[in-house]
Amino acid sequence: MNTPHFPVAIIGGGLGGLTAARVLHVNGIEPAVFEREASTAARTQGGMLDIHAENGQKALHAAGLYDAFRGIVHAGGQAMRLLGPDGTVHVSEEDDGCGDRPEVDRGDLRDLLLGSLPDGTVHWGRKVTGARPLGDGRHEVTFTDGSALTTDLLIGADGAWSRVRPLLSDAVPAYTGVSFVEADLFEADTRHPRGAAVVGGGFFLALGDGRGFLAHRETDGSLHVYAALKADEGWLDTVDFADPAAARAAVLTRFDGWDEGLRGLVADADTLTPRRVHALPVGHRWDRVPGVTLLGDAAHLMSPFAGEGANLAMFDGAELARTLVAHPDDTEAALAAYEEALFPRGEASAAESAASLETMFGERGLERMVAFFSSRPAAE
Repeated sequence: MNTPHFPVAIIGGGLGGLTAARVLHVNGIEPAVFEREASTAARTQGGMLDIHAENGQKALHAAGLYDAFRGIVHAGGQAMRLLGPDGTVHVSEEDDGCGDRPEVDRGDLRDLLLGSLPDGTVHWGRKVTGARPLGDGRHEVTFTDGSALTTDLLIGADGAWSRVRPLLSDAVPAYTGVSFVEADLFEADTRHPRGAAVVGGGFFLALGDGRGFLAHRETDGSLHVYAALKADEGWLDTVDFADPAAARAAVLTRFDGWDEGLRGLVADADTLTPRRVHALPVGHRWDRVPGVTLLGDAAHLMSPFAGEGANLAMFDGAELARTLVAHPDDTEAALAAYEEALFPRGEASAAESAASLETMFGERGLERMVAFFSSRPAAE
């Protein structure tokens, strides 16, 4: 059987890979996207995202999707509340519609991007096992089903544990010292009114003593919550998540003495999922390798505490595509120009994220975050 060849192969059908595909498509280049999930409905896509004017929204403009994006924005989602462990509200902001970081459901945004691509662009159920150079900038990619492809341009948009990254870098993500227990409270207003009242209508944050709760009100009326704490990397392995009652109790022991309304975000949860927070080294970069590059978490995985991950992935995708279009006869010149801008951009956001982690979960984290939000310009 002949191995199929694709001029441009994007590994990963997340927001960054799909944005790259869309911007290439609108400029007359038809890439192929290979996604390990079996279909669009294989899993839920996570919680809310705030899409920033300086990067995520610029990517949507480049993709010709900004107006459609405004139609899926979560009205009221830019409201925020910051509480202390005793339940005291220290900061409360309403969403007046003037902010430049509108909230959107990640799944809705992914569906918008998917719907903007021609049928057949995304190849589902294609989990990569590895990639190897063939010479002259060409690469072979292999999949778990035993199939393979070759490509002239390989784009790694395959996230934290990228199978494409080893072609460029030996770096691997390291544990940041913070673990999450992700929780969902469905039909919050009717089934979980206590939690709904605590979180409010948008983004919610409660901090103290190296731990806290981060939450969003979702567009479907549920609450998406992260119980976050500084912990040894193995701590989550000591919790039996197959026994929901035991898992709730184990997590709540880390929040002894906290307000019962806050503890209820775990005690009343319908789901609990463990997550360790990993990051690549701040300033991760690589030497130019012909025919291959990275974007998004594959290039600059960072903790989520600057809110830049999805925005940067989309912006990376759009900028990579635009640079390729600007250099139609010289892919290497395009990749060099893209990476020259990518590295400092990723380093700045990764440094900000690492600093935010230390602020939020370090000494006087609550006081420092109160000062941060109190000093922000009103339009943010």
